[in-house]
Amino acid sequence: MLELQDLYASYKEGDILKGVSLFVGMGEIVTLLGRNGAGKSTTINSIMGFLPNIRGKILFDGKDICGCKPHDVARLGIGLVPEDRRIFPSLTILENLNIPVTRKRPEGWRLEKIFDYFPRLRERRKNKGFQLSGGEQQMLAIARILRTKTRLILLDEPTEGLAPMLVREIENILIGIKQEKIPVLLVEQNTRFARKVAERHYILAEGEVVYCGTNEEFSQNEPIQKRYLGV
Repeated sequence: MLELQDLYASYKEGDILKGVSLFVGMGEIVTLLGRNGAGKSTTINSIMGFLPNIRGKILFDGKDICGCKPHDVARLGIGLVPEDRRIFPSLTILENLNIPVTRKRPEGWRLEKIFDYFPRLRERRKNKGFQLSGGEQQMLAIARILRTKTRLILLDEPTEGLAPMLVREIENILIGIKQEKIPVLLVEQNTRFARKVAERHYILAEGEVVYCGTNEEFSQNEPIQKRYLGV
């Protein structure tokens, strides 16, 4: 569904990504792991078209979208759940969920299906964004993307700052999304969480892929985890 081939991305100070290659298959959850500054979020931003200085190939369903504008990338069916969530704090949960659906942008998951997956959002659907906990805001950000006809989700640090109970809820939500055959590229630093939801893992260090392997291979490779993730 998604494949990066020899992707470079740069800011004014020089290359941040240095030949990144990876792929995400249909229905897979694949993680991008690495320390802060490794290039994880830059990879996500490059896919979404936020960075002007990129070269290489970004293949989505066989089409090269490298250099496409963000709105064109979104229209192809790639949905971003950013690290800071970016919900509308002055709007209710219900209003946030209805924003993505317009005549020009057909509906993805219906509200009843959303609320079946996110019962906490059903309970608080009349609450405004600023009244939600961090975990509830994260659920809302994921649910809002599912309201569009997304074919691939880019999920940036969903567990950051969340209590263990809420991390488990996000874990169950991702497992449910995987059962719906929606692929996810997950940027994460919580390796325990990553091992519970993903089939494969990539590790970035200084803008390069330094490791890729299955979940089983990664779980058994303690030297790699210690060297690049500091666990």
